[in-house]
Parts: sequence; C-alpha cells; structure tokens
Amino acid sequence: MLPVVLTDIGLTIVLTGIISLVKPLRFLGISNRAWALGVLVAGFLLVVVATRLPASETTVGSTTHILDRLTPAYHFHEFHSATVRASPERVYHGIKEITADEILLFRTLIAIRQMGRPMPASVTSQPQNRPLFEIAIRSTFVLLADTPNEIVVGTVVHVPPGFGPWRPRTADEFLALRSRPGFALATVNYLIEPAGGGATVISTETRVYATDAPSRHRFGMYWRIIYPGSAFLRRVWLRALRVRVERA
Repeated sequence: MLPVVLTDIGLTIVLTGIISLVKPLRFLGISNRAWALGVLVAGFLLVVVATRLPASETTVGSTTHILDRLTPAYHFHEFHSATVRASPERVYHGIKEITADEILLFRTLIAIRQMGRPMPASVTSQPQNRPLFEIAIRSTFVLLADTPNEIVVGTVVHVPPGFGPWRPRTADEFLALRSRPGFALATVNYLIEPAGGGATVISTETRVYATDAPSRHRFGMYWRIIYPGSAFLRRVWLRALRVRVERA
C-alpha cells in the first residue's frame, strides 16, 4: 500500500506543479514559475521511484474461501465491502444482473483506467441493457467458480511481449498460466455472507499474481497509478448493487 500512497502523493505534486506553471499557487509557497517547475520535477521523480518499488508476495494462511484456494499467493491486492438490506439470494442475482448504466460514471472510469490503451470488445461496446457479468464472461474474464455464496472470475492483465490475441477460456487454461513466465493474472471474487436481521455483507476482493519479476515490475507501475480509480470504481459498483437489491 505504501507505493500506492507515494504514487498518489507524487501525482498530486505533479498536478500542483502544472497548475502553478500557469498561475503560481502562492498560498503554497510557490511564488514563481521556476519554483513551479521544481515542484513538477520533484513530483515526477517521486512517481518514478514509487512505481518502481518492488512488490512483495503475500501468501494466505488458510483456505477459508474459494479465492484462497485458487489464488493462495499474490503481489497486488484490493478489497471492498458493503452491507445491504437484502437476502443473500437476491444479492447473488443482483451481481449477475447489474448493468453499466446503473453504475455512476462507469464508462468514464473504465476509459480512464485503460490509460489510452484500446478497449477490448467488452463493456464499452456492448448493448447498454446487457448485464455486466454476462459481458465480462463473454469477453475478457473466465468464470472460475460459481456458488450461492461466492463467485470467482479471472482475467489476464499482463502478457509477455509478442504474445498473441489468445486468451484462456476455461478455469484450467487460466490457472495453468501461473507456471508460465511473463504473465500477471487477476482473480476477483464476490463473497456473499448473511449478516442477520435480513441483511447481507457483500465483499469483492482482487488479487493479482505476477509469474516473474519483470511482469511484476511492469504491472506494478500500472497498478500504482490506476489504483485510486479502480478503488472508486469498486465502491460505486457496490453502491449501485445495494440500490438495485434494496429496491427490489
């Protein structure tokens, strides 16, 4: 988490420097454009250092959930949860039924997260009323597990240079990539747990495992820059899910 925080601080300093080049922010002590340029360079250097910090490997201590069995070790991680006033069954169906138009700024956030890279034929090019889960499974994600209490999907987020357009279409093909160098594999679960009193806790966890040091380094640079947007996207997804299932 420290590299992500340092990256965010660096990007904030860069933005401050850019603004001050146009009009020095004197209340921050930036009295002229020369100082503004220095702030910009300092922020840029901090971003470079932060994105290049090594990522340590984390190994889970027990296999409590399906995600633990499928991805027992990872280098990058994200977790979010919410409590909703709905039954676990309704939450399960809500995950399968929610659409992009129900999620605040979804298409904009996805475009920003891609950082200028061409989008696959997935969420941005499909009919607006089609469930996101269906689109994901038909395009870039692989269904790894599907139970009333936990859904797990996987996707390849980094491939070796020169790797073709092939993508895994089964759980076995996806998990087999863990033994091949040059890949970074993201596994995402949606955990549904009864909370009592007619409420349910829904959580989503993302784990990314890089199969070698170069892929870990390359993906780490990308992850630390897009993490704030990714986290915000998860939160608005949870909010939209809560609105859907509680309304129903």
